[in-house]
Amino acid sequence: MLLLTLFLIFFEIGIVTFGGGYAMIPLIQAKLVGGGFLSLEEITDMIAISEMTPGPFAVNMATFTGMKLGGLPAAAVCTLGVVLPSLLIIMLVATVSSRMQENKTVKAVMHGIHPAVVGLIAAAALSIGKTALFPMGLAAGISLSSLVLALLCLFSIKKCGLNPIVAIVASGVAGIFLFGGV
Repeated sequence: MLLLTLFLIFFEIGIVTFGGGYAMIPLIQAKLVGGGFLSLEEITDMIAISEMTPGPFAVNMATFTGMKLGGLPAAAVCTLGVVLPSLLIIMLVATVSSRMQENKTVKAVMHGIHPAVVGLIAAAALSIGKTALFPMGLAAGISLSSLVLALLCLFSIKKCGLNPIVAIVASGVAGIFLFGGV
């Protein structure tokens, strides 16, 4: 039953998520945290791991979630669930794309989807930011160490061109010293 449930969750995530892996984060949170499968902290950790490992973010999230919840069979089911909708949609679009490229309605739909994707990514950023910057809850106040680390990463990536993977690894090392891992 768990495998079917996980397949359906990730199939739904895969079929309704436009704009890449980050746009799926709010739905992943709603389904997995809301369904009692994972905590918000676990989701945040998986996002970090999925970002720094090779491969598409969505596939990595599905695979890591499956491994955590049910081992290799669940990982395979979650991964299949998240990629199957895209595969089917791409095959359909590829067969009719030449006729659709100049269609005014298709252009208008795509123009309308773009801002929605930005909103989904912003919602995910706010949710993850709350977890990362207020690890003890809003009432306890912001973690200045986390804020400085986040701003350093933002500056290093945007202004200095630092590779995001290097920023994640460096932040992990800094976390050992800042947050008592040693």
